[in-house]
Amino acid sequence: MFYQFQNRFHHGTSRRFTFLGVLIGLLLAPCFGHAQVSDRYEAARKQMVHTAVIGSGVKHERVIESMLKTPRHEFVPSNIRSQAYLDMALPIGGQQTISAPFIVAYMTEALDPQPTDKVLEIGTGSGYQAAVLSPLVRSVYSIEIVEELGFKAKATLQKLKYANVKTKVGDGFKGWPEYAPFDKIIVTCSPERVPIPLVQQLREGGRMVIPVGERYQQTMYIMRKENGQLKAEALRPTLFVPMTGNAEDYRKVKPDPLHPRLYNADFEIVKKDYDFILGWYYQRQVKLVNDRQAVQGSHYAKFSNETPGLSSHMLQGFAIDGRKIGSLGFSVQIRLEDVRQGRSRDELPLIAISFYDESRREVGVVSLGPFIGSHNWSPVQKVLRVPIQAREAILRVGLFGGVGEFSIDDLKLRYNKR
Repeated sequence: MFYQFQNRFHHGTSRRFTFLGVLIGLLLAPCFGHAQVSDRYEAARKQMVHTAVIGSGVKHERVIESMLKTPRHEFVPSNIRSQAYLDMALPIGGQQTISAPFIVAYMTEALDPQPTDKVLEIGTGSGYQAAVLSPLVRSVYSIEIVEELGFKAKATLQKLKYANVKTKVGDGFKGWPEYAPFDKIIVTCSPERVPIPLVQQLREGGRMVIPVGERYQQTMYIMRKENGQLKAEALRPTLFVPMTGNAEDYRKVKPDPLHPRLYNADFEIVKKDYDFILGWYYQRQVKLVNDRQAVQGSHYAKFSNETPGLSSHMLQGFAIDGRKIGSLGFSVQIRLEDVRQGRSRDELPLIAISFYDESRREVGVVSLGPFIGSHNWSPVQKVLRVPIQAREAILRVGLFGGVGEFSIDDLKLRYNKR
């Protein structure tokens, strides 16, 4: 389940991130073709696909069609159903989330689903990813380690008549040997290393899409099995919830919530022939600039957008224990070039940190900005109070629907104990 920033703020700023603002449609239409029920969300779903899927570069026609027809609102808790078609992850209980629509479409496209494929999914969650795959492949076998979620997803999939999806509760680390080998494997939670049983259960010539790495420094890979071995192709930095069970037992590098820190905060860690900024994920319309005008070193990050409302941002997560850490001192150098609001006054560049409790529910958010106009490099700093319930945090920065060029460099994070 993919992490993504919440598209709202507290304390009078609840409309801050409305660049993907989607109004609930009033149209009535068949749901997915599997279940003939009224669907008043069709307009919202179309807008989501247009903006968050096609607008972000997904081109696979069959994947786009499945995203258009899959009723995401059926897979989120009823109390947050109004947010179902925003491009954001949502909590579904059991310390898990339903992945953001873009990442579901992106991973599905990377999997290259074929009508004859037998697919293994690790991390059923709400069942949404399995539902998107269902019309694209011959069969889907999905495993969920959280019993409550596994049973609920099974009921939802059965209600909506996804007849070619089979689910079970179990440890995805072990795969599902009874039905192996699989043509494709998709993993929607992150282990530190690829589980050996999944390698063994992928057929020769098969493909696996999986996020791998440390807790807050992950990379999504396509793995292709050749001569019994996996050949890896890095796709993009990302952030998923951890694979639990045996995978977590084998994790060697664990985050330190008593010493929160940012990775590559001055943008000087560079990988040759790599299109993304290392350490930062969910990157949209941002590039690494090599220029002597950088405040620190020779690199900085620049967000650029010419279309009001279009996404331009990136984020990074880190562990933090609010019982021990009372506040964070945050500072950054920023530069603005003709920065203006987007379609509304809420679409402007800013920097924010959201805090989440042990169940991954948002418990607080603090922002710097919004910023507007033009000026050369100048410092911005703020002391941020850490909620005592906080167990992790996500820093996000970008134009968020605004237009112009917004550059950042030399981010610093200092922690103060309670």
